[in-house]
Amino acid sequence: MKRIAKATMATLATGALLVGCGSSAGGGEEAAANYPERPIDYVIAFDAGGESDITARLQQAPLQEALGVDISITNKPGGGGALGWSELTRTAPDGYTIMGHNLPHIIVQPMMRDDAGYETEQLKQVYIFQSTPNVLMVPADSPYKTLDDFIAAAKADPGAISVGGSGTYGANHIGVLQLNEAAGIDTTYTPFSGTGAATPALLGGHVDALMTYTPMINQLGDQVRVLGVATEEPMEQIPDIPTFTSQEVDLVGGAYRGVAVPPDTPDAIVGELAAAIEEVNQDPELVEKFNEQLFVLENMGPEEATEFTQERKEVLTELLGDLEEA
Repeated sequence: MKRIAKATMATLATGALLVGCGSSAGGGEEAAANYPERPIDYVIAFDAGGESDITARLQQAPLQEALGVDISITNKPGGGGALGWSELTRTAPDGYTIMGHNLPHIIVQPMMRDDAGYETEQLKQVYIFQSTPNVLMVPADSPYKTLDDFIAAAKADPGAISVGGSGTYGANHIGVLQLNEAAGIDTTYTPFSGTGAATPALLGGHVDALMTYTPMINQLGDQVRVLGVATEEPMEQIPDIPTFTSQEVDLVGGAYRGVAVPPDTPDAIVGELAAAIEEVNQDPELVEKFNEQLFVLENMGPEEATEFTQERKEVLTELLGDLEEA
C-alpha cells in the first residue's frame, strides 16, 4: 500500500514514530541483559474493537511466546490517540510499557493541535507491522448505491452528508479531506474515539457514511455497502470492491500500525522488542489471521520505520498545507 505522491496523502497513514532521536543509543546492553523479566503492558490509544485493538489481541499470544513473559493489553483512548501517546513520553523507559501507534495520526496530531502533548520525534520507533487501506461505506439501506450517487448527493447539498471516522486528523479524517478535494464535494466529518465507536454510529443512522478501514468489510458484512477502497489496484481478497481510482477519484491510502516506546528506552531493549515482533510477523497462524482481517502485512524495523515516518511527515506537511489553502 505504499504510494508517496503528494496527492496520495492517505498513504501516510499509520504508524511509525520517529525515534531516531537516539538519546539512548549507549548503555543499553546492561539494561537489556535480562530483559524482559516481568509482564509487559501493551497500551492501545484507541477504543476496544478497532483495528489497533484487534491487531494487538492477535499478536498477544505469539508475542508472549516470543518474549517469554505475559503481555497485558490496555485501552487508553482520547484525543484521536494523542492522550495515550502524550502519556507515553512521560512513562518509564524500561521496556515494560509499549504502545501501539498509527501513521498518519502520530504525525498530524502535533502538527494540527497545540494541545497534542507530544512531538512525533519523542516517540521511539520499534516496528511497523501492518497497514489497512481506507474504505468508504454506507448502511446497506442507504440511498447511495454507488460512489457516483454519493458524490452527486454531496454536490447537490454541500455539507449535508456526514462522514464518520476514527479520530481527528487521522487516516480516516485525512481520507475524507482528500475525497472532498478529489471529488469536488463538501461533506461534514464527524470524529469518534476509534473504529469501535464509529461503527455503531453508522449502523444507528447517526452518520450517513463511514470512512474506515478494510477489516470492517468482513466484520460488518451485509449490514453495509462499500463504495470504494483506497488502493491503487483491487485487493486480492476483495476483488469485486472497486477502487476509488477506478471510479476516477484520486484517493489512495490508509493507516500504518506499529509499536513505540518512551524516548529514552535503551536501543538494546528496542532491539529485543523488534526481534520479537519480527518473529511474530512470520508466524503462519498470525499471517493467516491478518489476511482474513484484510490487514496488509508490513515489516519495518526501528531504522526503516523511523525513515518511513520522516518521509511521510514531509509529504503530510505539504499536503495539509495544500488542503488548508484549497
